[in-house]
Amino acid sequence: MNLDPQGLFRDHSDSDDEFELEKEKDPSKEMVVYLIDASPKMFDLVGNDEDKSQTYFHAAISSISQSLKTQIIGKSSDEVAICFFNTKEKKNLQDLNGVFVFNVNDREFLDQPTAKLIKEFSCIEGTFMSNIGSQYGIIPGSRENSLYSALWVAQALLRKGSPKYVSKRILVFTNEDNPFGNITGAAKTDMIRTTVQRAYDAQEMGISIEILPLSIPNEPFNVSHFYADLIGLEGDEVAQFLPSAVERLEDMTDQLTKRIFKKRIVRTISFSIAEGINIEVNTYALIRPALPGSVTWLDSVTNLSLKAERSFICADTGALVHEPPKRFHPYKNENVKFSVDELSEIKRISNGHLCLLGFKPLDLLKDYHNLKPSTFIFPTDEAIIGSTKIFIALHRSMLQLKRFALAFYGGSANPRLVALVAQDGVTSSSGQVEPPGMHMIYLPFSDDIRHVEELQTTADAGVPHATDDQIKKASVLMKRMELKDFSVCQFANPALQRHYGILQALALGEDEMPDIKDETLPDEDGMARPTIVNALEDFKIAVYGENHDLEEVSSKKSSGTDASRKRKAMVEAAVESAANHDWADLADNGKLKDLTVPELKNYLTAHNIPVTGKKEALISRILTHLGR
Repeated sequence: MNLDPQGLFRDHSDSDDEFELEKEKDPSKEMVVYLIDASPKMFDLVGNDEDKSQTYFHAAISSISQSLKTQIIGKSSDEVAICFFNTKEKKNLQDLNGVFVFNVNDREFLDQPTAKLIKEFSCIEGTFMSNIGSQYGIIPGSRENSLYSALWVAQALLRKGSPKYVSKRILVFTNEDNPFGNITGAAKTDMIRTTVQRAYDAQEMGISIEILPLSIPNEPFNVSHFYADLIGLEGDEVAQFLPSAVERLEDMTDQLTKRIFKKRIVRTISFSIAEGINIEVNTYALIRPALPGSVTWLDSVTNLSLKAERSFICADTGALVHEPPKRFHPYKNENVKFSVDELSEIKRISNGHLCLLGFKPLDLLKDYHNLKPSTFIFPTDEAIIGSTKIFIALHRSMLQLKRFALAFYGGSANPRLVALVAQDGVTSSSGQVEPPGMHMIYLPFSDDIRHVEELQTTADAGVPHATDDQIKKASVLMKRMELKDFSVCQFANPALQRHYGILQALALGEDEMPDIKDETLPDEDGMARPTIVNALEDFKIAVYGENHDLEEVSSKKSSGTDASRKRKAMVEAAVESAANHDWADLADNGKLKDLTVPELKNYLTAHNIPVTGKKEALISRILTHLGR
């Protein structure tokens, strides 16, 4: 079989460079330094209503605290540092004035967030003035520049780690858009120049600087005064900065607690296209189930994690068996031994690779054939040179002929047929939206598909069918209740949110559980809209008739009457059964314990006494009722 990937199903103008999987821009780890302005202006009230107002400093602390609580679950390997500038006290490795790096014991300045760090940082407002203090670090007649010093300290903290594998960021929280506004002349020009140069030096080291402004009411944050030059904004970027920055700040405060998985290769497999033609492809998991973290066993004294080990003991001698265990199967009074490798080879159905079987039209692949999230496959030339070119030829032919590939995939554990559906790349002005490749859809077995069961009726009765009016009313109701732009990502798992909330409360020593909003519950306000109420009423009238409300009331009354009748019959049966025993004599002679629980409950039911609890509780109630 001769393939010419260079000329098969493409024009001469096409290029292999177009068939690329956009590399992940975010490295596997992130380091963040939070720079918080602690000048007296940050302690002003946000609004005029003192009962509901908070300081800008409180808003910054709350946003960072919530971000750390989310990060410790979602991306626990990331490292953070918290640094205040415009402070009276100083605490940093460079011994610079006006900069205080906040930290707790048994932790480096830049390290993974801990429960102790979050707990003490959340309560820092009460002791901030007495322990750290606030002052203006940039004043006329002084060469002190606290912002410059803060950038220097942050840059020094972020020196470790290569920018290729670690994303480094500095987040600045401030409500002062012109930190050098009180200085004039050459001193101001020199301070601005040195501060901007310090920011440029940090950016050349792969460190990005972001400003999260805390705007004053009726006085928007004017980034063009200074911070546009600091972070390199030009043209239209200046006008678009404030809305996007405010949105990022709100996202920090209102984040969803969830574990974040980095996009990585699940495994590399061999794809057999024909006899003698094999290529290699990488597989990616597009969607993963959200599950709580695994349980870790701890020592009750040291609180350190335990390592589980398993040992085999000889049943005859009681000695530890150090040799690897062997399995056997009895055959004609003889134990036939098998090694682990031999058993694996016996169970092996295939080598676990992907084997192409043929092609079918796309319209034969139905939606209900997709039983679980698909796996995305993409070629790689690391082991087999030319895999990408052969994959391109197969991919483009499948798109042009509108076919999907039928293949066998799996090892001894879970072998099955899969469908390979080609996906064309989608790009926009902002970059790649969907990469080209193939989706591997796991096809069901025959007994996985259950056909719709037809309603079985007698020969005399006809099968009920909805009228055209009922179908029309049902269609209107469904359109009224349809969710616009629906996505499963809009709804969080309430059980997981509660699980993470309990972990947070235990780790931080909080007395109250965080308020968990269950977004899976019906929207009562939305269901009460007049359009939905009217559509629902029209549907009920079309199906059940004009008097369906009266029928519901009568059915409820009849069901209540039936329940009361059953209750009365149970009481009468209990009274009749209880009359067969001399309860006073049984109580005096201590023989109540010899009766069964149903017999004891008959007495309690006959005298309208609660029947819940164990047998001892039932006997105690009977003795109390008899005055014993």
